Amino acid sequence: ESAFKEFVFCELTPQSKATICWKSVESLAKNNLIYKGTKKEILKYLKGVRFANTKANYILENRNKFRDIWKLINKITKSNKSKTINEIKEINKIREFIVKYIKGMGYKEVSHFLRNIGLGSNLAILDRHILKNLFLLRVIDYIPQSLSRKEYLEIEHKMNEFSNRIGIPMEELDFVLWYKQTGRIFK
Repeated sequence: ESAFKEFVFCELTPQSKATICWKSVESLAKNNLIYKGTKKEILKYLKGVRFANTKANYILENRNKFRDIWKLINKITKSNKSKTINEIKEINKIREFIVKYIKGMGYKEVSHFLRNIGLGSNLAILDRHILKNLFLLRVIDYIPQSLSRKEYLEIEHKMNEFSNRIGIPMEELDFVLWYKQTGRIFK
């Protein structure tokens, strides 16, 4: 249940404030609508979430698909107890699968979801705050207007190298850069 809440949260966040999205998810869960609500019922709780109509459709469409994702995640996490190279490869496979299988979620949202459920410590959540700071730190040469798969993975690789060079783990570096830009820490 908590993993599905994180999944829905990450579905809602594109171009919306994270705190508003989390409040929506909490309200949906509290009112038992996150799993069973109709589009009309869900929309009542998406106040302040941009593109609420489209995102309500995504919630409805992706409910059943989440079961497939969760089976895949369980298969990998049960067979790998340590952060091996193999596990990292498997997590990247999961991310690729979710990006292709789920409507409305790209690399940023899927990386965020995996990180929030305790996987993907080497995945970057490349939002505008992180990109701006990577540019200011000269990790990247420009701030892209949008990110193709290739660009996302290239910037993520550069961020990983930078993370290793300065000795701050990726998942902590994300928080540091996000906090530097926003002045707060949230999910």
